[in-house]
Amino acid sequence: MNTEVTRQVATLRETVARLHRELTRYDLVAWTAGNVSARVPGQELMVIKPSGVDYDDLTAEAMVVCDLSGAVVDGDGAPSSDTAAHAYVYRAMPEVGGVVHTHSGYATAWAARGEAIPCWLTAQADEFGGEIPIGPFALIGGDDIGKGIVSTLSGHRSPAVLMRNHGVFTIGRDARAAVKAAVMCEDVARTAHLARALGQPVPIAPADIDSLYDRYQNVYGQRPPAH
Repeated sequence: MNTEVTRQVATLRETVARLHRELTRYDLVAWTAGNVSARVPGQELMVIKPSGVDYDDLTAEAMVVCDLSGAVVDGDGAPSSDTAAHAYVYRAMPEVGGVVHTHSGYATAWAARGEAIPCWLTAQADEFGGEIPIGPFALIGGDDIGKGIVSTLSGHRSPAVLMRNHGVFTIGRDARAAVKAAVMCEDVARTAHLARALGQPVPIAPADIDSLYDRYQNVYGQRPPAH
């Protein structure tokens, strides 16, 4: 790796290590489950969590650098067992800069039912642009999970997919955006579960979902000052 790539990788190692703390902060993972990865911009490389390492031990130095076939390029540990899935997503979706996987409780309960989360909440319309879709069942370790993520999310506004009987995978323009999607997915899943426990939730009209999504994606928040 040249000097610039080495600098990029060092920065992403710090970022990915820090973002893993958000998974524990929001109670999205248990023990050593779950992972965050980030694409190295302009390179066929990604930075990902090592397999089976305690979250308290996830330092920048512990992160593993892999190519987009999943082979280790730099790092002392074995990469996450989901590395092949992350790598497949990066190969198939060049716009994606970050991937996250969790087994967060409420969202994974919907995945266990094999059921998409309908759009009953304005917050869901904002972030996901409609339902949070269900993806196919796939075994861990190969490309099948990645293929299921890509086939489900391609052409879909949602950055999150509930992989059946497994858990949540989210994508984003960078790793932080993918972590945000994982946090919001669990928040939506919990509220949707509670709403359905109380009775039949009221759906949001498709035109209103479109309007909410457009406002949140293009108007909400701070914008750079005009020059």
